Amino acid sequence: MRPLRASSLLIATTVVLAGLAGCTGTAASDRPQIVVTTNILGDVVENLTGDAAEVTILMKPNADPHSFEISAQEAARMDGADLLVTNGLGLEEGLQQHFDRTAAAGVPTVVAGDVIDVLPYSSDDANGADDPHFWTDPARMVDVVDTVEEALAEVDGIDVAQVRSNAETYRGELAELDEEMSAAFAAIPVERRALVTNHHVFGYLADRFHFRLIGAVIPGGTTLAAPSAADLRDLTDAIDEAGVRTIFAESSQPDRLIQVLASEADVQVEVIELFTESLTEPGEGADTYLTMMRANTDRIADGLTP
Repeated sequence: MRPLRASSLLIATTVVLAGLAGCTGTAASDRPQIVVTTNILGDVVENLTGDAAEVTILMKPNADPHSFEISAQEAARMDGADLLVTNGLGLEEGLQQHFDRTAAAGVPTVVAGDVIDVLPYSSDDANGADDPHFWTDPARMVDVVDTVEEALAEVDGIDVAQVRSNAETYRGELAELDEEMSAAFAAIPVERRALVTNHHVFGYLADRFHFRLIGAVIPGGTTLAAPSAADLRDLTDAIDEAGVRTIFAESSQPDRLIQVLASEADVQVEVIELFTESLTEPGEGADTYLTMMRANTDRIADGLTP
């Protein structure tokens, strides 16, 4: 009976160890491990890596980048990453403690906001703080792609040739997107190129394609802020003066406040939903960066064209 008991013990031990391995979240793949904070950047990075690396995206579809949180398992993935890619410029407000830890541990990191031409918010919004929403300008995303490509090429064990080829293809797709957006927005009369949104997301788009930013329902650069009655009055006056008839609400945020603003303005104002700070689940209209930008371009053009 002793051999039987020993065999049974061995089998049981194997099962337990296998179960523990599954609980730790240790990657089964021996490919390089890339961790990306936001799903917009995650989509871009996946286009660059293809199957040359395993990419973990921390932010779930339809989440708010200002307030999403991660699990202990995901934090461990950050600590063990071969490369960490973040947005920066204060966007991922809930992850700062994790950034401090990975920086102290020396995890190789690309901060996308450090490699683009950064715009500040306007002087009366967020006290001139840096605007983190650079992805609304596809030309700036080319700078991000260039930097991530070089960082990926330094990762041990990665297929550099595949990364280079994928990056070149994706730059071509960004150039095509930029051309499409330029053509669509050029058809909007100059006097109607005015944007009002939930909060300030379109500074880079406005800079690239010559829009005026009339204002935002939520002041500053974060969805965690709240508008005062004075904020709403000032914005209502600006809307009346600019003759704005379309207001854009973000898909990741309730549009209650923007509906209130439309009502307060005492004019006929249409509220159109845009995809701005998060990708969606597949089939919901914006499951890739390129799809999101094209959907927004169509909706902005339709909303502002007479």
